[in-house]
Amino acid sequence: MATTADFRVGMVIKFNGELHRIEEYIHRTPGNLRAFVQAKLRNLKTGRITETRYRSGEEVEEVRLEQKEFTYLYHDGASFQVMDKESYEQMPVSPAALGEGSKFLKEGETVVLFMDGHDVISSEIPFNVELKVVETVPGVKGDTASGATKPAKVETGAMINVPLFINEGDTIRVDTRSGEYLERVKN
Repeated sequence: MATTADFRVGMVIKFNGELHRIEEYIHRTPGNLRAFVQAKLRNLKTGRITETRYRSGEEVEEVRLEQKEFTYLYHDGASFQVMDKESYEQMPVSPAALGEGSKFLKEGETVVLFMDGHDVISSEIPFNVELKVVETVPGVKGDTASGATKPAKVETGAMINVPLFINEGDTIRVDTRSGEYLERVKN
């Protein structure tokens, strides 16, 4: 058991029977009242943020998650197949555990999984990836000054908005957290 004095950003605790990660916390001592800790907790299953208060020194159940690196192999329609970099064992991971950024994963990318025993609780995928544009409307010379965008399909099948000067075959860098175009990559 840990106390509120042990709180740190990123710590995983059990709250209302579910696992939550501490996003923010602050220790408050209002005037002549008792001190308390106000914390923002993110539910690791749903992603919802909850604000709650703890008495100063109150005990909470800390959960230690194992962090392992895996290599993404392929998507079989229902789940993502990954391989442990140490033991070379393959295992399926649900799309919910990988999150929205999973649609930008390419074969061979490194994925960090946070596990409680054999259950995958959450994941961390690379913040940006380089993907090849496979389908888009051709660009026109001189379309670099305006801020206009057009839809483009990348090699993983995801659709993103790119500037007008991007053509099929170009390699671009994409932010996996927001799904936004970052820059064109020089080959």
